[in-house]
Amino acid sequence: MTKTELVSLIADKGDYSKKDAEKALATVIDAITTSLKKGEKISLVGFGTFEVRDRAAKTAINPMTKEKINVPAKKVPAFKAGKALKDAVAK
Repeated sequence: MTKTELVSLIADKGDYSKKDAEKALATVIDAITTSLKKGEKISLVGFGTFEVRDRAAKTAINPMTKEKINVPAKKVPAFKAGKALKDAVAK
């Protein structure tokens, strides 16, 4: 599903205009992004949890040249699905 399709689905199910649905989706995405940038954790009960995880530095191998390269430590966004979402998808 693309963002455009999601906006259409939100507009249809919520009885909103597409413009309002797109604005609402953009607001939610912006709020999640801003919170994650601050290092905050977002828990949506029944849906899941968004958080930032630290990925340690490591040594990897370039598959083409077989040369060892150092991959620096970094922060990555992560999502853990909640029980209700897992159960809904499993059906």
